[in-house]
Amino acid sequence: MARMHSRKKGKAGSTKPYLTNPPSWVPLPAAEVEKLVVQLYKQGNSQAHIGLILKDQYGVPSIKLVTGKKLLTILQDNEVAPRYPEDLISLIRRAMNLRNHLTENKKDFSGANGLDRIEAKIYRLSAYYRKEGVLPSDWRYRPANASVLLR
Repeated sequence: MARMHSRKKGKAGSTKPYLTNPPSWVPLPAAEVEKLVVQLYKQGNSQAHIGLILKDQYGVPSIKLVTGKKLLTILQDNEVAPRYPEDLISLIRRAMNLRNHLTENKKDFSGANGLDRIEAKIYRLSAYYRKEGVLPSDWRYRPANASVLLR
């Protein structure tokens, strides 16, 4: 959040504690956590939801601390990684829902403004992913074809 009077960006609120080794109380070894990640992803859980499930039900505070790899790296190693990044897909899903809402509610001007902001985020994020090589260089977001991406 930006500061009100100083014209500078603010500072983030909280940070994770600096740890390099997993805590001694973690009940699962690294190989078991990797198997659980792949199994939960194949069941249809999103990457963010997998982290919550492992934290709440299995007592794993951080996948990266236990395994030494990030969740997406584990999925890529097991060849089940998603085709498109999760944050981009969630933004596209939000834009589609709002676009469907606006077809029924034509006078929702604040919703139309929200759609413009969401789509601007999609364009910025897709440009970043094209630059980083995550998406093909000729990939473009088109609202008419967005439902095909979510399958």
